[in-house]
Amino acid sequence: MATPKRRTSRSKRDMRRSQTFTTTTPGITECPQCHEMKLSHRVCKTCGYYNGKEVISSDME
Repeated sequence: MATPKRRTSRSKRDMRRSQTFTTTTPGITECPQCHEMKLSHRVCKTCGYYNGKEVISSDME
């Protein structure tokens, strides 16, 4: 079995590990009912609709 000839420095080790640890931005889409920006797969905060159905009743009056 092969063994490393030199010790890997902390810098090289961390550079290698940083490739897999990336943060992604949340998916923000436009609500089809009120056209406000909302997170994907979640109820719209302004109108209360999700998937074309009113989930949370909103009294804007």
